[in-house]
Amino acid sequence: MSTIGAYFRLARVGWVLVREGVVAALPSDGLPPLVGFGKALVGPLARRRAKQAERSDRLAQAVARLGPSYVKIGQFLATRPDVVGADFADDLAGLQDRMDFFPTEDAKSTIRDSLGRTIDDLYLRFDAPIAAASIAQVHPAEVMTPDGPRKVAVKVIRPGVRKRFAADLEAMYLVSSLQERFLPHTRRLRPVEVTRTLEQTTKVEMDLRLEAAALSEIADNTRKDPGFRVPKVDWERTGRDVVTMEWIDGIKMSDVAALQASGLDLNLLADTLIQSFLRHTLRDGFFHADMHPGNLFVDENGMIVAVDMGIAGRLGKKERRFLAEILYGFITRDYLRVAEVHFEAGYVPSHHNVASFAQAIRAIGEPIHGQPAETISMGKLLTLLFEITEIFDMETRPELVMLQKTMVVVEGVARILNPQFNMWKAADPVVSQWIRDNLGPKRIATDLKDGAKAAMRLAEALPEIAAKTEKFHADIMRMSEQGLRFDPETAEAIGKSEARHTRHGRLALWVIAASLVAIAVQLS
Repeated sequence: MSTIGAYFRLARVGWVLVREGVVAALPSDGLPPLVGFGKALVGPLARRRAKQAERSDRLAQAVARLGPSYVKIGQFLATRPDVVGADFADDLAGLQDRMDFFPTEDAKSTIRDSLGRTIDDLYLRFDAPIAAASIAQVHPAEVMTPDGPRKVAVKVIRPGVRKRFAADLEAMYLVSSLQERFLPHTRRLRPVEVTRTLEQTTKVEMDLRLEAAALSEIADNTRKDPGFRVPKVDWERTGRDVVTMEWIDGIKMSDVAALQASGLDLNLLADTLIQSFLRHTLRDGFFHADMHPGNLFVDENGMIVAVDMGIAGRLGKKERRFLAEILYGFITRDYLRVAEVHFEAGYVPSHHNVASFAQAIRAIGEPIHGQPAETISMGKLLTLLFEITEIFDMETRPELVMLQKTMVVVEGVARILNPQFNMWKAADPVVSQWIRDNLGPKRIATDLKDGAKAAMRLAEALPEIAAKTEKFHADIMRMSEQGLRFDPETAEAIGKSEARHTRHGRLALWVIAASLVAIAVQLS
């Protein structure tokens, strides 16, 4: 029944996309003939005003009609230009996550259920909401501290959002499975895996305790970093459906006029922003993955304050090492090393030629050097990189795509502050320092230390491994003498499955037989 429901929801989504002219705006290149014919057939069904609108406006209107969970889906797909295409990713990135407020009484009820305490026990004052998004809304409030009353921001989950998103996600899984089935050339992008990533990302975002934990972790990581911080969490007033944090009084980074009026050095802010992001990524392996201008403030001390840590990304030590070498290779124009790193990481299948891939990388990297700073675009570079990876059968790496897209967004914010911002020049000090610390002599000591720890863990596990190996050997010998045997549950499951298929086959035969009888009666 849930699959049938997913088809109905998918039909509604398709109808909305047709009516708002989104389907008509889809590029026809690479579509199977049948799909292209269907696109041409439904094109005239678009509303008149939709036909005259820009494609980004059509998308925005369609998503607004579909509801809050599709805003979140659209924003997630904006981080996947490899899946939806660079142009549509740009259109989706412009989706505004601004929803209607839900009643304050509902928010208070949610807080009571989540924390088990009354609003009066928790807050001195709890005001009407000032911002609402697809998943939650924010209320200003006040709490009592040993130093007196203090203003806080209270983020409360939207009622019913989990159930609504779970239903809409079924349609997404259906779309991705159909895509893998009928568009074989897109399988390398792993659309079902992309949907699974969306599901996991949103589940994390809908548990506000995890957002609070992310804020706490990044606060620990950046305690000594210059020019960057995140709000402090009030753990006493935080639960699954509510997070209370420090109120930030600052200037949004998108308000350039206000930043200039305050006497701040905008060029320094741009450099600090990109260098902070790279420190989080390379040094900590944990980064804020939603650093758009609305989530970035500058406080009275000139510190960049990042809010809304619902979406965060992680990279393991190996991925960080590969990333640093790739960035450093682009900076130093060592394209062969960039290509070798892609092969060492397993990003490019081994049957391809390293030198040929290095040639393709050079075609991307060379236009960067020698150009004026304002013409060097990370977004353009990534678009070219996605085209190259398709030629070389490179499979999608979800963690890297999120990182790349976040880097594009951060670069965009830096360009708002400094139109002549040079991404590569600003990144050089952080990347070079990380290379020296982690790929030089220090790396050998670190690798030896990690190897010793791994050897100790292996030594501790050896008795268990030996016992399991002995049991496995005994099972193999028993099967060779007595044949393969199933436990009763497995045998029963196989029997039920076969019976079900047999019933379906008999039903199909009866339907065919009835159809033949009906045809024979009509012909007679």
